Amino acid sequence: MNSKQLLGATGEARARRFLESRGYEFVAANVRTRRGEVDLVMRDGGELVFVEVKTRRFVGTGLPETAVTPRKLRHIVRVAEAWRLATRHVGPWRVDVVAIDPGGIRHHANATVVY
Repeated sequence: MNSKQLLGATGEARARRFLESRGYEFVAANVRTRRGEVDLVMRDGGELVFVEVKTRRFVGTGLPETAVTPRKLRHIVRVAEAWRLATRHVGPWRVDVVAIDPGGIRHHANATVVY
């Protein structure tokens, strides 16, 4: 595992603990479909939540959430739809973004555009 992969895995584990501490339930990690991958799938009450985690060591290149562009959000939605179809999930769902940097953790619930 290279340093970028290690940073990503550490960020995903930290995001999972953060969300669990707020009552979310873990469903799956690194969900892969033929459409791509989403970092975490959690449950918030009766709602399924697809979570994109962005982690940065430094903010000199900008806040991590700014990397979640409208194009990236569309990609996450396509992955979520493919996973829901494959698992026959019905019911409400949404996409959240968790941003982690030296300033802390920021949770953007029901992300449409995060920056």
